[in-house]
Amino acid sequence: MTSVQMPERKQITGQRFRRERKTIGAMIAIFCRDHHAPARGLCPECSALFAYAEQRLDNCPFGDDKPTCAKCPIHCYKPATREQIRDVMRYAGPRILFRRPVLAIFHLLEGRKEPPEHPRRKLAKPADPVEPAQSHSERL
Repeated sequence: MTSVQMPERKQITGQRFRRERKTIGAMIAIFCRDHHAPARGLCPECSALFAYAEQRLDNCPFGDDKPTCAKCPIHCYKPATREQIRDVMRYAGPRILFRRPVLAIFHLLEGRKEPPEHPRRKLAKPADPVEPAQSHSERL
């Protein structure tokens, strides 16, 4: 039986990851406040969306190298949730610039970076191509 080698999960502890968590939290808060108008904090629907987004961030195979969602080669959200988060980002993206300008600027700068290579594709590539052995007649 052949075992499949899974990519090693990168550590997710750095400043980039914390900022990503704050950014998605701020976007969901802007959307929730303007659409659902809860008395305080997030409504139950937006709280569940934020918890799901945090879970996806915690399980990201890119770790601290995670690209912005728009450039990420991995679709980690379920289709229905992906549509919800897209709506949130479409609405809150332009507005976050005025409400949380530092987060917005960092997010825009990080969005300009090229995404890292997909972790599983790295495993599929051979490390060094092996040249075929020369035949006896070619050596002479």
